[in-house]
Amino acid sequence: MTKRLIRLAWLAAVLATVGPPPSAHAEPVGELLTRLQGLYQKAEEAAEAYNATEVALKARQDEERRLTTELGRARTALGVEKAVVGRLAREQYQGVRGGLSPSLRMLLAGDPQQAVDQRHIAAREGARAAGVVARLERGERQADVLAAASRKALDAQKALSTDRKKQQEEVTTRLKDVERLLAALTPAELARLDAREEAVTAGAQRDLVDSGRLPAATGTPTAAGGAALRYATEQIGKPYVWGAEGPASFDCSGLTSQAWEHAGRSIPRTSQEQWEKLPRVPLDRLRPGDLVLYFPKATHVALYIGDGKVIQAPRPGATVKVSPVAANPLLGAVRPDPEGAPLAEFTPPMLPEGATAGEDTGYSAEEKPDR
Repeated sequence: MTKRLIRLAWLAAVLATVGPPPSAHAEPVGELLTRLQGLYQKAEEAAEAYNATEVALKARQDEERRLTTELGRARTALGVEKAVVGRLAREQYQGVRGGLSPSLRMLLAGDPQQAVDQRHIAAREGARAAGVVARLERGERQADVLAAASRKALDAQKALSTDRKKQQEEVTTRLKDVERLLAALTPAELARLDAREEAVTAGAQRDLVDSGRLPAATGTPTAAGGAALRYATEQIGKPYVWGAEGPASFDCSGLTSQAWEHAGRSIPRTSQEQWEKLPRVPLDRLRPGDLVLYFPKATHVALYIGDGKVIQAPRPGATVKVSPVAANPLLGAVRPDPEGAPLAEFTPPMLPEGATAGEDTGYSAEEKPDR
């Protein structure tokens, strides 16, 4: 299916759910492209913020569960100590009711050795009682601390849930804006928009290759990089859905994080965290499996496959595909396994038919395109 047919099929579904759009027919194609890119940028920022909140929320939930478990253990131990204290109290009470107190019996003992033995016993019992009381006090303090920490974690979890809902609503609003703008375009305008995007991508790729910033030849990946590349290749053709990380659909960082997860290495979930936390690598040292980041805020990411190409989940309405590495404004590259040694030999996975069909452009930066 051609790129235009894919776009039109999506628009048909959009028109069934979206009301009459504002008129966009008077705008030149360049301005339409700029408007679309601006809307995509805002949607991507909101989507990546949502993804980051999801990660933080999961961590909070894990912490709350851990604290709840510890609190249960502390309360169980506290109950045991309280039972011991109660038994000691009963023993002391029963001893007093039974006649002379242990101290008085020790003083009245006729046998000096018996008196010494009773004194040792009394001292031992006193120390035992004191130890039990001390443990009881520590247990109560620990239970109080854990209960407070659990309440704090729960409050933080509720706040994150609220933030997640707001971010989800923001993403939905941004995507509706994009849908309305696209739904306002005629087939002729869509064709001109496609041609404009293709010209921008082709020009950027040509400039990048001519600059010598890419490797002169495609190297081999590490074993993990090869596994990540095979996984990403298997996802080609699946739809972009914001916040998705498989198996049926992906967003950009969902694809890259899951590719490396299936290669046996966990990396950060969002494109911004991948850029911030993974080791940087110069573009001229790219090897298959490395991640390429785009736009000033690192709001888009793709997986390098060699020969100046990447696998990416571009944007809503598009599918996972192979694109030129310069399809979007480059920020830089990172390497999830810098310590790994490249394989001596590697056979790249076969790309499915139509792997390059569809939209290349991801989420743009705020500035206008330079072409």
